[in-house]
Amino acid sequence: MVARETLTLRELRQADVAQARRILDTSEYVHYRFAPDELPHLVELYPGVGAFSGAPGPLGRVMGGSLQAFAQVNEMSPPCAWIGGFGVTWSQGERYRDYLGLLLPALGEKLWARQVRNLYYSGADYDSDWLRAPLEELGFALTSMLRSYDKSDFSVPTEGNQSIVVRPFRPSDAEPLVALETLCFDDLWRHDARAFREAARLYPYFVVAEDDQGIVGYQFNIVDMKIGYLVRIATHPRAWGAGVGARLMAEAVHYFERQGAWKIVLNTEEKNTRAHRLYEWFGFYLTRPRGFALGLPLTPPLAPARA
Repeated sequence: MVARETLTLRELRQADVAQARRILDTSEYVHYRFAPDELPHLVELYPGVGAFSGAPGPLGRVMGGSLQAFAQVNEMSPPCAWIGGFGVTWSQGERYRDYLGLLLPALGEKLWARQVRNLYYSGADYDSDWLRAPLEELGFALTSMLRSYDKSDFSVPTEGNQSIVVRPFRPSDAEPLVALETLCFDDLWRHDARAFREAARLYPYFVVAEDDQGIVGYQFNIVDMKIGYLVRIATHPRAWGAGVGARLMAEAVHYFERQGAWKIVLNTEEKNTRAHRLYEWFGFYLTRPRGFALGLPLTPPLAPARA
């Protein structure tokens, strides 16, 4: 058990980033969905909570102490947010379940105040993910199973609809893309305008597709360690069957080839059969393991008891 009386739970601050990075660098009990050097930016944008050891008493409660564990959000588009990072020091690693049980309610309070009503976690391997069972014990439930696809060449079966204009994302595109998202994705997968602008900062290839009525699709991608990640692709329902998705896919494959990627990878929902057909047509093949998403409905924080 964790000795709660010697711990201070509070929101992460910039001054705590170095300690959180140390946990990520030295402990085996970590999960994170961001580059470690992105942590200062995430702490600035999104809620995170740390458990700090320190001397008991008023001073210890105010100042905190040594960071023992933390949980950090890396994506938030109310009413949904995602656990982007969780870590426990190596010395406290065997107690990671206890720390998870302490941190998540505190994180949930911070998120509720920012209009988030559902918290999600994504894992890469349903059968062996070390956090799946502890999260389920805390009330998380399976929301979605994911398929993983790889592609090992740069062949394309078609260049898609050439009457569509494909151009770089502009900040003014964010609101129209939010409207498109509501037609294409469930709440948990949607981005808000800030998230799209943040994606433009993070992903070097972010393009939109336009026809004479406006934006009909978009995608953003990145290459890391010579692996091409097709992060996101969507087309407006009014343009389904018009070759827009194929055009975006062909453009993505050409981008990865220019960047010298040796393979392309992506994830998609198990139920998204329309996307499966597109990916398989373009030569992507199904791989293992299976990714997944868990979700937890948040509840309002308890009102403080009256004296």
